Amino acid sequence: MGQISRDQSHAIMAALATNTDWDSIDFEGAGLQDRVMRDMVEAGRQFTTFLRNGARVIVGEPRIIPINRFTPFNPAEFVGAGWTIWRGPVGGDGLSGAEEQDPRSLALTEIDLSAIVLKSTLKPGETVVNGEEKLKRLKASGNIRLDVGAFKALWDNRELLPARFKEKTGNNTTFIYCDGTVLRGPRGRRYVLCFCFGDGAWRWGYGWLDDDWSVGDPSAVLASKS
Repeated sequence: MGQISRDQSHAIMAALATNTDWDSIDFEGAGLQDRVMRDMVEAGRQFTTFLRNGARVIVGEPRIIPINRFTPFNPAEFVGAGWTIWRGPVGGDGLSGAEEQDPRSLALTEIDLSAIVLKSTLKPGETVVNGEEKLKRLKASGNIRLDVGAFKALWDNRELLPARFKEKTGNNTTFIYCDGTVLRGPRGRRYVLCFCFGDGAWRWGYGWLDDDWSVGDPSAVLASKS
């Protein structure tokens, strides 16, 4: 998925303007002009959703979203200066060695939203689990842990995320983590990214792997295809 050029965007808009059946649209009845001009940002988001869906109208809950593998995720740009992908073993400095990412997730070019499972890894009788232990359990489970590229695809298409991702755990906001990539913070700590729905809006954040995580901190995983 490459970036669209200015000429391409103009060609698409011209094609849409020329081939739209304007006579069949009741602008006054629907209040379209007022609605678009009153909230141009939201109108743009809705139109972006339409284009991301292959210029098709979404009926019901969407399932498939693409992952942009042509533009590598840059932690310093998305999170902040000094953030990188963790390299090497857990006990190292995170600066040298292989990147800690799930290669099966890196091979994905799209995500079936209906196939995502939210997994806490808590055992019977446990109320919390240390983040590093949780990561070990996820690796042992064989599930595909969604990487930062998949996280970015979910975040960029957050208006398409299923309603179940908005559900609270008890009375608290549910934080959904993508553990397929471990990040290194500016102070050398290990983190994974998350997203949540709270106070009527989607938000993203990150969790320190040395913290304790509860049932309200599940991980987004897929069943292994191996």
